[in-house]
Amino acid sequence: MCLAVPGKIISIHDDGSLMKMGQVRFGGIVKEVNLAYVPSVQVGEYVIVHVGFAISILNEEEAQKVFSYLQEIADEGGQ
Repeated sequence: MCLAVPGKIISIHDDGSLMKMGQVRFGGIVKEVNLAYVPSVQVGEYVIVHVGFAISILNEEEAQKVFSYLQEIADEGGQ
């Protein structure tokens, strides 16, 4: 099973190589993510991240839906 999670781009570090990187916020956690597959992404946009790579850009509405679903799962897991 694979899991990809949405996160918000908070900074981008592009040195002109294929290793375009950015910091992505997942709730309260910030991780360094490879942005090579989403070269047009901008700070403030949401991306889907799988094993350290942003694999697609996601609009904010869809990202919020996923966050809501994840919260529902977390809430039910505690019961």
